[in-house]
Amino acid sequence: MAKTSEKRLLQAIVALACLVPLTYGSFGVLLGPRWLRGVPLFDVPVDLDSHFHYLSGIFLGVGIAFTTCVPDIEIKGPRFRLLGSFVVLGGLSRLFSLIVDGVPSHGQQLGLCMELIVVPCLLLWQASLAKRWP
Repeated sequence: MAKTSEKRLLQAIVALACLVPLTYGSFGVLLGPRWLRGVPLFDVPVDLDSHFHYLSGIFLGVGIAFTTCVPDIEIKGPRFRLLGSFVVLGGLSRLFSLIVDGVPSHGQQLGLCMELIVVPCLLLWQASLAKRWP
């Protein structure tokens, strides 16, 4: 595959992946945990609700920051790796929760796959492209 085509494909996949934190971060900022299935608002302590909103804002911010990597992705390695490391650390934390507290919902399991499989693969791909870019 030509480098330019590979770059465009990586850009498209990263842009598509950015929809996850942009969408769900926005849901969490605006609705708190209410958008999660099976979580009635009255069952969520105020401090947990506040923390959920806060973490959703960080998730949204990470999504926005990732979108800034899409243009010129071949030279955005340091930023891309930093953001990716945040996502992987979050995934490791989610994995710890799975081990300690049990298997979460299907949506959270998909998040875990994104965090510990998809993002590391994208990090490796970006690094490979960057090495070969003139």
